[in-house]
Amino acid sequence: MDYVIEMLHITKKFPGIIANDDITIQLKKGEIHALLGENGAGKSTLMSVLFGLYQPEEGVIKVKGQEVKMKGPLDANALGIGMVHQHFKLVHNFTVLQNIVLGMETVEKGLLKMDDARKKVMELSKRYNLFIDPDALITDITVGMQQRVEILKMLYRDNEIMIFDEPTAVLTPQEIDELMAIMKNLTDEGKSILFITHKLNEIKAVADRCSVLRRGKYIGTVDVASTSKDQMSEMMVGRKVKLTVDKADREPGDVVLEVEKVCVDARQEGHVKKLVTDVSFQVRRGEIVCIAGIDGNGQTELVQAITGLRPASSGTVRVNGEDVTKKSIRYKNTHGLAHIPEDRHKHGLVLDYNLAYNAVLQQYFEPEFQHGGFLREDKIYSYADKLIANFDIRSGEGASTITRSMSGGNQQKVIVAREISRDHDLLLAVQPTRGLDVGAIEYIHSELVKQRDNGSAILLVSLELDEVMNLSDRILVIFEGHIVAELNPKEVTVQELGLYMAGSKKEGEADEKKE
Repeated sequence: MDYVIEMLHITKKFPGIIANDDITIQLKKGEIHALLGENGAGKSTLMSVLFGLYQPEEGVIKVKGQEVKMKGPLDANALGIGMVHQHFKLVHNFTVLQNIVLGMETVEKGLLKMDDARKKVMELSKRYNLFIDPDALITDITVGMQQRVEILKMLYRDNEIMIFDEPTAVLTPQEIDELMAIMKNLTDEGKSILFITHKLNEIKAVADRCSVLRRGKYIGTVDVASTSKDQMSEMMVGRKVKLTVDKADREPGDVVLEVEKVCVDARQEGHVKKLVTDVSFQVRRGEIVCIAGIDGNGQTELVQAITGLRPASSGTVRVNGEDVTKKSIRYKNTHGLAHIPEDRHKHGLVLDYNLAYNAVLQQYFEPEFQHGGFLREDKIYSYADKLIANFDIRSGEGASTITRSMSGGNQQKVIVAREISRDHDLLLAVQPTRGLDVGAIEYIHSELVKQRDNGSAILLVSLELDEVMNLSDRILVIFEGHIVAELNPKEVTVQELGLYMAGSKKEGEADEKKE
């Protein structure tokens, strides 16, 4: 059998942890090979070794049968290997086009020539349905768009071997379907793909074979067509996993969150663009209300207006009857609001702080954690240790681990643990299971239901339709900044929900809801 990539007996160690312990993975030409494992199982580390970002302590890498040494990503690129990282490697103050051609620029007489590059990028974007604005700044585009830029970077470099690290973590269901089709097309053209994911549906949809890692060790490789999702999840977690949510009916209590006629505007090149228009709804104690919508329809801006990350242009936000529209973020955090943000790096964590400090970001000033202006380190670390144990957060050096060095899923667990464990009346959970494995998703879902049953009001924003259907007591569909429907998850199918989200809603019903 001819393999385009062979990673033989790879071992990679970090302080306090063996990330990869004698792992062998082989990729055939023209196949999609999935790499499955829990958060912190060593998948991203293994792919970073292949891409030259890390040097292994032991083991051999072969490309098309030839043994190679990867000293860095340039070596990998020269051998036709490209990688879309879980946390994107983009320059935020550069344009989309500049990011795609970075390192491959055409220079004449000391001047950048971008015409040919622009032409090639636009052709690629059209061919693969990866539509982008080449002149937009990275800082101004959605996370889903940034994902497209990363994929176009690889295509622009004509990479034959492609590594996708959690590529669908931030995409909408429609975008995921498109990406799956793109991946199939790429392999039809003879390209070979290594695909890191937690999502068993995606593996079943596109992968030919699947290799499973657990806690840094190789568990086995299976043929996807003949292996069930239950079998793969058991290989991954080491136990049977429940993929549905048990949730008893309950009567909601008093109103905790009241959003009344909230509008959010953005000024763009001298004119005002309405991002959210006259949105009104309530969330009560003991219920999970989900805002469902395709990414970019105003849900991000609505949540930011509620939390205080951006001002609302008009309207009122009340928590427990108090008008908090113009109150500070700290005031809201100390008066009943907990928030799992959409972007864990931008708004959720200080990456260069350790795990313990990140665990008390919103509480460090409280008497429990400081005295006379000095931090009580022993209390902070013991609190962090408790969260690590309760939420199974995996890190090389426990509470002292620098957060930047942790896997994306374990970073997410830190945020979820911190927010759920704080005293709160209202929990705003924006894509709380993004980048988590099935075992962690099962745990987070059960925690959210427990919070609801204990009387918390929960506003969930999710792009995962299964999550929306499983967890919600009520669904609010947002489309182009308007709430276009309020649905009961027991009375609506996933297909119907998708139609509402796409704006192909039933006339009359949607209008009624808007009034």
